[in-house]
Amino acid sequence: MSATTSDTAPLTVVLAHGAYADASSWNGVIERLQAAGVRVAAPANPLRGLSADSANLESFLEQIPGPVLAVGHSYAGALISNAEAKNVVGLVFVAAFATDEGEVIGEVSATSKDSILSTALVPLRYPVGDGAETGVELAVDPARFGEAIAADLPAEQTAVLAATQRPAAELAFSEPCGPPAWKSLPSWAVVATEDKAAGTDLVRSMAERAGATITEVKGPHLVMISQPEAVADVILTAAATVSQLTATTG
Repeated sequence: MSATTSDTAPLTVVLAHGAYADASSWNGVIERLQAAGVRVAAPANPLRGLSADSANLESFLEQIPGPVLAVGHSYAGALISNAEAKNVVGLVFVAAFATDEGEVIGEVSATSKDSILSTALVPLRYPVGDGAETGVELAVDPARFGEAIAADLPAEQTAVLAATQRPAAELAFSEPCGPPAWKSLPSWAVVATEDKAAGTDLVRSMAERAGATITEVKGPHLVMISQPEAVADVILTAAATVSQLTATTG
């Protein structure tokens, strides 16, 4: 089902979560956006593979009437850039991979000198199809969750996040990315300066390549949890800019 086009429909900010988290990771940001009068949606990401997750997000986006500002954290940066929804008018990458065509997240992640995530992952199995076969998914070792992803959060909160994390299928990191939307859309990026998961160095270089307006925020990979106000401010700036552009271009 396609979105209903409307010149009067307000902008909607869609927040896509990445691996090892869920939509509640955006709660602090959502509260601030809603307080500013912004329409927000934060759908669940299946985390079953790049192509499947991109198609799932694209379907969700296209059912929203009016323009959309797509925001992706971590792995979801690849999804907001891969999804080809026609109503997306801007992108915000939050500690996220702004991938290019043909790139494989698992391969480019290995080039980061700041990331320690690969040493903290543990493989799990999940049923595929009728359950006769199993696939591989990856989770973060709970004992290393804080070190790798949430270094500045209280230990009690980190323990809860580790217990509720959502593992991601290996396909999320081994399928090649498609043509990136950042080549034709305005984009912004929050670079977490203490990101040991995606890697600050890799996130920054990808954001620069995408021509994104970059804001550096002191914090770890889950920067939208530890620094929700700073992340919300970037999203609000992007929302105001794309709203003006949309009004100008009709």
